[in-house]
This record gives sequence, structure tokens and C-alpha cells, in this order.
Amino acid sequence: MFGLGTILNTLAVIAGSVVGIVARKGFRQRFQDILMSACGVAIIFIGAAGTLIGMLKIENSTSIAQGGMLSVESILSTKGSMLLIGSLVLGGLLGEWIDIEKRMDALGEKLKKLFHAEKDNHFVEGFVNTSLVICVGAMAIVGSIEDGLTGDYSMLAVKAVLDFVIVVVFAASYGIGTACSAIAIFVYQGLITLAAHLIGNFVPDSLISDLSYVGSCLIFCVGINLTFGKKVKVGNLLPALLGPVVYAVFQAL
Repeated sequence: MFGLGTILNTLAVIAGSVVGIVARKGFRQRFQDILMSACGVAIIFIGAAGTLIGMLKIENSTSIAQGGMLSVESILSTKGSMLLIGSLVLGGLLGEWIDIEKRMDALGEKLKKLFHAEKDNHFVEGFVNTSLVICVGAMAIVGSIEDGLTGDYSMLAVKAVLDFVIVVVFAASYGIGTACSAIAIFVYQGLITLAAHLIGNFVPDSLISDLSYVGSCLIFCVGINLTFGKKVKVGNLLPALLGPVVYAVFQAL
């Protein structure tokens, strides 16, 4: 049954939000602040690691050394730099034109009224930040595609456990706004899974790798915002994920 991974992930986000909101009452503000800083630093390195995996490659070269011995040297080089730059620049311009962050904030305000949480100053921030963290990463993209293609939801099951822990921390700091990110994860991963199920045979492995590459860079930016305050409009950079798709289409022509 395809789609089961997204259902598990959504339930994990809801459960993590409940645990975090309950635990929030026992946390002083300084403990909430250090937890957010810790999550921010961890997310920075997770994003950086994923980006470097997509950017760096090791090339082996062979040569004949003195004495006729065969020598093998490993050379570290980069790849996909222009893809990353082009995706971020053009995607950022498109996102700024649409003003995705403003629309996400507006959605957060509507959900805030729906849940009668007008007095919660962190509701919108919790919804937006949590949605970005759990949706943009490589595991969300690759896991959803695998679920749609083969019905293998193992990666999304692992992601569900990780998201549970992250959401507990976020909910302890932001409150009920984090729970609304379950809507975002259900729609986002659900659409990717459905698309992969319908057109999966036409999706090359290189596209999946490039999506993970650009997505990891966005995760890095989310970590920057969590650690140092809002420095990057990550929401407006989301169209950068269209860059690898456009690149794959041009390669296929």
C-alpha cells in the first residue's frame, strides 16, 4: 500500500506535538531557548552534510610509479555547483515574486484563528518553522518517492521517528502551532508520493539526487534561522526545488 509512510509521519508529528505541548509547562524559557539552539545547530550540520554529499565527488586516477608499480590517487572535486546556484537564484526570484513566506504566514494566521489561539504569539512561527524543517529535507523527498514507486515506506518510518523528536522540542518552545505542520507534511509528502506512483517510471535517479542536494541546502538555511534568528527567507527559496526538475527535462530533450 503506497502512502502509508506519509500517514505514519503525519501521526508522528501529531504525537510529538502533544508530548511537547504537555512538557512545555515544565520547561522554563531558558531551557526552551537552549533546546531550540541545539536543534538549530544539529539542523545546520544535517543540511551541510547533505549538501556536501551532493556537491563533492571522489575521482580515482591511476599512473605508473617508479619501479613499474601501479599508483592510484584519489582526487576530491566538486559537481553541480551551477545547478545549485541557478536553482537558488532563479527559485529565490520566483519565490520572492510570489512571496511564499507571506502566504505561509497568512495561512498560519488563519489556522491560529481556527484553533482559537489568538493570544499565542509563537503560533505562526511554530507552524512555519516546523513545516519547513520536516518537509524540505532529503528524506522527505526520497522517502516519498520510494513509497510511491515501490510501496517501501521504511525511510519515511525512520523519518517519522526523527520528526517526532524534533517536533517534541519545537512544540515545547512554540506550542500548538507546531501541530498544524502535520497538515503541511501530509499534503507535501502525499503529493510527492502520488506523483511518484503515477509517473515514477519516468523519474531518473539523477533527479532524485539533485532534489536531495538542493533540499539539503534549504535545510541548512532553516538551521541558520533557528540558531541566529531569521536571516534567510527559506519559504521564498522553496521554488529552488523546481531547478533540478527543469534541468532534468532539458537533459531529456
